[in-house]
Amino acid sequence: MSSLPQSVSTDTPVTRSHYDVAIVGGGVVGSALACALRDSGLQVILLDAQSREAAIARQQVYAVTLLTGQILQGIGVWEAILPQINTFRQIRLSDGDRPGDVRFLPQDLDGDRLGYVAEHTPLLKSLREYLDKSDKVCTLCSASVQQIDYGAEVATVTYQHHDQEQQVTANLVVAADGGRSPLREAAGISTRGWKYWQSCVTFKVKPEKSHEDIAYEKFQASGPFAILPLPGNRCNVVWTAPHAEAKALMDLDEAAFTERLQRRFGSDLGRVELASSRYLFPVQLMQSDRYVKPRLALVGDAAHRCHPVGGQGMNLGIRDIAALAEVLQTAQQQGQDLGDVTVLRRYERWRKLENLTILGFTDLLDRTFSNTWFPLVVMRQLGLWGLRHVQPLKVFALRLMTGLLGRRPQLAQQASIFETDNAIGNI
Repeated sequence: MSSLPQSVSTDTPVTRSHYDVAIVGGGVVGSALACALRDSGLQVILLDAQSREAAIARQQVYAVTLLTGQILQGIGVWEAILPQINTFRQIRLSDGDRPGDVRFLPQDLDGDRLGYVAEHTPLLKSLREYLDKSDKVCTLCSASVQQIDYGAEVATVTYQHHDQEQQVTANLVVAADGGRSPLREAAGISTRGWKYWQSCVTFKVKPEKSHEDIAYEKFQASGPFAILPLPGNRCNVVWTAPHAEAKALMDLDEAAFTERLQRRFGSDLGRVELASSRYLFPVQLMQSDRYVKPRLALVGDAAHRCHPVGGQGMNLGIRDIAALAEVLQTAQQQGQDLGDVTVLRRYERWRKLENLTILGFTDLLDRTFSNTWFPLVVMRQLGLWGLRHVQPLKVFALRLMTGLLGRRPQLAQQASIFETDNAIGNI
């Protein structure tokens, strides 16, 4: 028995007492998993502690890799998402104010784009609307899970909905409930990692000049400074700095903050003005010791968290759900128990090492560039020289950043047939 701390409209009615899969957490990753299983023949319930309106209204912005776009295309929701987000076609990587930035171009991958930038609201809204069309997925909002009993044959999920305690059983429970996952903690799964000395201030701006679909990663001694192009010639900025400096940035009035921002932003896009409120969040690296237990699987931030440099976090979660969906559908076809730990370990073996690679890569980037130690400065300058002049190294780094290294899930392979037509290829 696992007891969970309490937290708290139904989109679709609960018509069953038993489901094949119960997904706890209705954010982008949890909803994407429900979408991936929508036409699998499995009966799925998605339990979200928030109301639908509150879940959709968050202000986050995500870098979306090429692989994530392919997975969402394979699911069948990409055509609804793509017109609402922005495509970027160049990445500029620079080391402080030193000359000689690295420019990644689509032709480095023999394509016509390098990735996308999506705001949370249109992304999650599209996923939820896709689920609305299915009678195989029950989406239950404002449903706070109170307790889960993991039995030999099923897991019993007790949740509170409209002040009433209710239960369903499931062969498998999937924890998509975030970095502080109550399900992970209640199951006794320990984690490893550390909190960084940095926090991030994130906000949107309106530049004077066109952003020309260019994404910037400007490394400074205090931390990375990322600029992502949004629709409507807006940009999302993630300004990483030591905790005290980040808090001081939050405390500045708008005029003083804009002046500091302009100095850090540079002159590439002319004058900039704030187009949103500022938000502050601390930075953490975390890897769960295990991703699965009998009748339980962790996905997304519940399983791992990485430094935001490179914009990999949400993308790792989408790769998790593509892998888990493939493992579950294979098990279903073979008549296997979806909650059996031998089945779930196939997912863990697939994703744990790949995620650890990205966690290590983002940690190395931050520590190498957020540093004034002379030997490291020399090493990173040599590394940037290599990225500028050694094409195989440049392609390798770009494939790693865009998700194109590692094992491709079937959903992405299904999507690859669309890459030459309008669905992904030509906007």
